[in-house]
Amino acid sequence: MEIMTKQDMLIFKREVLHKINELNQLLIQNKSAPKKYLKSAEVREMLGGISHGTLHTLRTQGLPSTKIGGTIFYDYQKVIEFIDSH
Repeated sequence: MEIMTKQDMLIFKREVLHKINELNQLLIQNKSAPKKYLKSAEVREMLGGISHGTLHTLRTQGLPSTKIGGTIFYDYQKVIEFIDSH
């Protein structure tokens, strides 16, 4: 059996708080990064609230997308590249 001193508890507390701060920083970084794949509503909002029809027109003009089931997904980076090139 070991006895923990007040000093041991303070060291432990600092280590735990340090780890919590590290995890919190990682969480903040992940929230600020854009999502890899977007749904149609997110792309429409990203492009200033364009209509469904306008987004469909952009797809026919070459905006890359993938349909899975009934949902259309867009790669965030490819949307940026498409908009920059047009």
